[in-house]
Amino acid sequence: MLMEKERQEIVDYGKKMSSAGLSKGTSGNISAYDPVCGYMAISPSGLDYFETAAEDIVILDLDGNLIEGSRKPSSEHALHATIYKLHPDARGVVHAHSTYCTTFACLKQPIEAVHYLLAGAQTSCVPCADYATYGTEALAEKVSEATGEGLAMLLANHGMVACGPSLSKAFNVAENVEWVRSEERRVGKECRSRWSPYH
Repeated sequence: MLMEKERQEIVDYGKKMSSAGLSKGTSGNISAYDPVCGYMAISPSGLDYFETAAEDIVILDLDGNLIEGSRKPSSEHALHATIYKLHPDARGVVHAHSTYCTTFACLKQPIEAVHYLLAGAQTSCVPCADYATYGTEALAEKVSEATGEGLAMLLANHGMVACGPSLSKAFNVAENVEWVRSEERRVGKECRSRWSPYH
């Protein structure tokens, strides 16, 4: 079985993603990339993370060709492949529908650096890619157009995506960006309350 270590990592982080509330049900997807063989391991489509086993993980090349696996790969495999092409050092990608990031993605509002934790995403502002239908090449193209040096991006009316030099780092970036977004909302609410003439 190809990429056994990466397959197991995807299984483990899929459960963590669900437990952390970054995605619900079967939403969101995770991948890992091995530059030596040039293959990407990615979570299967429509399978609960707590029911996913290592053999359910699908192996593709970055052009979307099936290398190994009996399951249908995540519909967002083109998005993941695009990120690996744009970020040659990336080895893991996490695409999540986390509450705050998705809310602000629907508002098409980028994430500003209101807390030092955003530095982990290697950017002072997480951009928001223009809308395109999920699971399409068009979405991958929108991400390509909006990408910068940072390791995270919002997807308009959809969710967020994060990458990193390891799947562990990518997951950490996804968690931190969601936390910063929640903190930004909390601080803004407190400031509005504090300065309200009706307070």
